[in-house]
Amino acid sequence: MLRVLIVEDNALIACDLDAIVAASGHEVIGPVDTVSDARKLLGGCDAALLDIDVRDGKTFELAAAMVQTGRPFMFISGAVRRDLPGMFRGTAFLQKPYAAGDIRRWLGRTESPPTVPAVHGPVRLRTAPV
Repeated sequence: MLRVLIVEDNALIACDLDAIVAASGHEVIGPVDTVSDARKLLGGCDAALLDIDVRDGKTFELAAAMVQTGRPFMFISGAVRRDLPGMFRGTAFLQKPYAAGDIRRWLGRTESPPTVPAVHGPVRLRTAPV
C-alpha cells in the first residue's frame, strides 16, 4: 500500500482522484489545492499525483523534491508535456481528461518494486589494501 499525496485545485477532479487511489487499495494524503499545503505533507507520502497549476503556483518544486528523494510522482494536468521544464519531460505525465485505468496502471507499476537481476555464483567484494 502506498501513501499517495494528491495535489489538485479542482474539487471534482480531486474527489475523483481520491476515489481512484482509495479503490486501488492505497492511502490518500490530502487532497490539497496549494503548493504550500502540499509542502507540509510531502514528507509523509510514498508517491504523488500533481496537477501542475494549482491555486498558489506551479508544483515543480514538489516534483523536484520527489525526484531528489527518489519517490515516484505523476503530473496530471491540462497542460501539455512540452510545457514542462526539461528536467521533468521524461517523467510520468497524464493529460486531462484522463482515464481512471491509466492512473490505476501507474499506481500498480509504482507499487511494484523494481526488478533486480539475479546474481549467480559467489559474490566477491574487492577491498582496498589498508
